[in-house]
Amino acid sequence: MKEFQAMTDEQLALLYVNGNNKAFDELLSRNQTKLFTYIMYVVRDHDVADDIFQETFVKAISKLHEGKYTDSGKFSFWLNRIAHNAIMDWYRSQKAAHIVEPTADNDLSNLRSNSVLDSYRESELVNEQVLCDVKKMIDALPAAQREVVFMRFYQNLSFKEIAEVTGVSINTSLGRMRYAIINLRKMAKQHNIELALDL
Repeated sequence: MKEFQAMTDEQLALLYVNGNNKAFDELLSRNQTKLFTYIMYVVRDHDVADDIFQETFVKAISKLHEGKYTDSGKFSFWLNRIAHNAIMDWYRSQKAAHIVEPTADNDLSNLRSNSVLDSYRESELVNEQVLCDVKKMIDALPAAQREVVFMRFYQNLSFKEIAEVTGVSINTSLGRMRYAIINLRKMAKQHNIELALDL
């Protein structure tokens, strides 16, 4: 597998299409943890995540063999798109609600994505607790909102990229983020959680 280490995912995908199965093994090895983490983060059920992960790679293999992949320099982005579609199909089958309507007076737009750390252990403990609280609240968001938060803050995708992956408009992506922030603020208020970190 050493000969594959210098290759991009896109080069490996094209090698696989041309019959090199070991190239696919390398692709799987490179992408499985990140992809499974993304799926698990959205569906929050290990068995479901495992099924969707496998379905994603089966679909990717099929699309590769059907010639539906071209070297665009974004193999992992393409794979995320397939996973997103599989997740949405699963949610449709579960008839899950995706969006919670917020009240207009809630807003967390003053929060940013970098945590505030200082050299004192007391502050570090406070920050760790806040991060734990924020993660619990994010886990309680509806799937569509949780997904956009994950893509934006954990995968560092732009709203344009999020829109492309999820198959919605940029405005819908921004709206989902807005509702996520509103819902996070509502949860923080209900549970008397002080959000001292930038989000």
